[in-house]
Amino acid sequence: MNQSFMKEKPVFPLLVSMALPMVISMLVNSLYNIVDSFFVAQINENAMTALSLVFPIQNFANAAAIGFGIGISSYIAISLGAGNAETAGKAATHGLVLSAIHGVVLTVVCILIMPGFLALFTSSEDVIKAGCHYSTIVFLFAVINTINLAYEKIFQGVGQMKITMIGLMVGCVSNIILDPLLIFGIGSFPAMGIEGAALATGLGQALNLIFYLIVYAVYPIPAKIRRKYLRPDRQIDSRLYSVGIPGALNLALPSLLVSALNGLLSAYSQSYVVILGIYYKLQTFLYLPASGIVQGMRPVIGYNYGAGEHRRVRKIYQVTLVMSGVIMLIGTVICLTVPGQLIGMFTTNPETISAGKTALRIICAGFLVSSVSVTACGALEGLGRGTASLIVSLCRYLLIILPAAFILSRFFGAVGVWNAFWVAEAATAVISYYLSKKIIGI
Repeated sequence: MNQSFMKEKPVFPLLVSMALPMVISMLVNSLYNIVDSFFVAQINENAMTALSLVFPIQNFANAAAIGFGIGISSYIAISLGAGNAETAGKAATHGLVLSAIHGVVLTVVCILIMPGFLALFTSSEDVIKAGCHYSTIVFLFAVINTINLAYEKIFQGVGQMKITMIGLMVGCVSNIILDPLLIFGIGSFPAMGIEGAALATGLGQALNLIFYLIVYAVYPIPAKIRRKYLRPDRQIDSRLYSVGIPGALNLALPSLLVSALNGLLSAYSQSYVVILGIYYKLQTFLYLPASGIVQGMRPVIGYNYGAGEHRRVRKIYQVTLVMSGVIMLIGTVICLTVPGQLIGMFTTNPETISAGKTALRIICAGFLVSSVSVTACGALEGLGRGTASLIVSLCRYLLIILPAAFILSRFFGAVGVWNAFWVAEAATAVISYYLSKKIIGI
């Protein structure tokens, strides 16, 4: 397989071709999350509550696997750009083995802590029981899931984004089909309730992995997985973790932010907690195409960096920044013009809609400038600079926004929390620009 297209094809069409499959994949994944929750909600309210309470741990496990996968993808792309296919193969092989080990650890730890974790949030024995049954089945597939995600990032590292798009669609679509069959017992399938939802999730991940194994067997890629590469190599492992650990933390930080802001907002009114939840649902769809562009950019910028194409690296960064900025500008215009309609999709309470309109109009002031930190974070991960990427994410999700929200809320109430968003985005953009200029030379 020839990867030279990543340093020869014009930058804009290259980024579009790499990003579009990622955007489609993420849209399908978002649809799966909605449909999965819909079917579980049909069982009873306790089942939906259990699913919601298990989600943070499930999300953390996925963040750990995806974050480490980013480390694999980055190392492979840089190695191939430098013309070192053997190092790329070692990174893929070590990445797969370490991902499997992570899966074993996640299986044991998550199953053991779940009863105590659920008891922190509910006293209902039915909810705890349902949550334990669901999570046990889900985490029994953790090894399959971590290996699956490692293969996904290996294919992304060699620039094969369409393969990962199809793989994710195989998993999500099969999950959507299996959900009603296993939950409600349609046809010859047993009615398993919430356990059926968990089994459908696991089987979807297994089918996704089978797809990757078949493609790897028949479709050669330069990052070869070989038994001879299994010898211990501290340098390779440390490189994988140097990006993987920050990458996992980057994905986990938004959940921490939401929990902290909920604590601040609940002191004023439960409606503000609802508004924050609605905002993050809307934000998912706004940042989804920008995230897809960044995912498409990572292997391209890493490959060109490894190939010594520093001028092209800067151009890739700049074009990605403009593309992300256009998306954020569109999101800003939408939030300014129809905020009431957006909030109204999730609630009919006129007071919540009114307060939500104010919140959206304030928060969206930071959308456009956030494209700087979003692009910088992805570019730094692609270049193997995990620590610098983590600094950007810590500023966005912890170090700036939480103190700003706390201080501003003391003067302006809940409105101060909304203002903390654009304050944090503006400050983080300055830090991101400095790091990007120092490392990338923009």
